[in-house]
Amino acid sequence: MARARKAIPSLIDLPVRDRATGDFTVVVETPRSSHNKYKYDPACRAFRLAAAVGEGLAFPYDFGFIPSTLGDDGDPLDVLLFLDHGVPAGTVATARLIGVLEVRQRQPFEKKWKRNDRFFAVATHAHSHQHLRTLADLRPHLIEEIESFFTNYAGLNGKQFEVLARKGPRRAEKLVRAGTRKFASCQ
Repeated sequence: MARARKAIPSLIDLPVRDRATGDFTVVVETPRSSHNKYKYDPACRAFRLAAAVGEGLAFPYDFGFIPSTLGDDGDPLDVLLFLDHGVPAGTVATARLIGVLEVRQRQPFEKKWKRNDRFFAVATHAHSHQHLRTLADLRPHLIEEIESFFTNYAGLNGKQFEVLARKGPRRAEKLVRAGTRKFASCQ
């Protein structure tokens, strides 16, 4: 008798936290320095080219999502991952949250703004970023540079992007818990 194949879970459905360490799980969609934006497609379990970032722009750090979460935009919560070197799309890492940019975004010709926060996390395996505990620990002007990147990237894609607040790790964890509840309620 043939064995039934066990379905491989989608990266979207991985646990929010690593059971062994308690660190957050992060799935990298777009590698650091990429001039293209990739997005995980759970229907085909592959990464799709979502956008070209634009001439002169590149992702400043690895960018991905926290699985088993859901934001107001209908996608998993976005996270910028501080790691020594970029890793390929599809890499699953563990990390600790150091803060969040609370932001809102609006699509062209839409009246309603949607929250689309950007979480900041330090990879468990990072060496050069281990000193980072909060956004205040980032080098001077880095947060402004990252905000500028996201604002320009959104603008090139016809979206409006507005930073509402910069908050620390406790607020970030609270927002992730809310995103986890939202994900669970949609299952």
